[in-house]
Amino acid sequence: MKAMILAAGRGERMRPLTDHTPKPLLTVGGKPLIVWHLIRLAKAGFKQIVINHAHLGAQIEQALGDGSLWGVQIQYSAEGIALETAGGIANALPLLGDAPFLVVNGDTFTDIDFATLTLPQNHLAHLVLVDNPEQHPQGDFAIQNGLLKNDGEAKLTFSGVGIYHPDLFAGIVRGEPAKLAPLLRLAIAQNLASAEHYQGVWHDIGTPERLHDLDVQLSKAML
Repeated sequence: MKAMILAAGRGERMRPLTDHTPKPLLTVGGKPLIVWHLIRLAKAGFKQIVINHAHLGAQIEQALGDGSLWGVQIQYSAEGIALETAGGIANALPLLGDAPFLVVNGDTFTDIDFATLTLPQNHLAHLVLVDNPEQHPQGDFAIQNGLLKNDGEAKLTFSGVGIYHPDLFAGIVRGEPAKLAPLLRLAIAQNLASAEHYQGVWHDIGTPERLHDLDVQLSKAML
């Protein structure tokens, strides 16, 4: 299975840090955020990785190269303008192929074991949900009998980690911006989306303060 790391976001809430550095290259625990993903993907057996980029994308290619430093092969999907999540994935489909693939948000930090994730047969999407963080108490989706649901008594937050079938993006015109949520809601309506609840380490690095806090945590853990 191939993997894709989403790295095209502008990171407005992270300014001024992202004025000169793409968000996935911001350092935490001594490594760029995206490198933590590369290490964990390689450990989980993922060897072929696609990374999309837009804002300061040349820096990402320069920093990561072909991926050989981490034992992976990286291909890049450059975007003239950020195409949002679904648009970015659809634009990269020629690199991802016809089989299901894993997608990870480049601005998160997690110890999810990517090797354990699978897409149920005939499904279009499988999402990893996490406990709602302080900054997102309302959650995004619920889980009922293993299926992803729009509503429920205990809504959880989408971690940014999921496995998708290429058919989920069949209606997206390559090169045009498109959001992921409408596609997921269509799949939910057809009972073609599943989910699991992960309760381990997960951080959304959305502000300089959260980046700093995580850096402090990791630095202490390394002592």
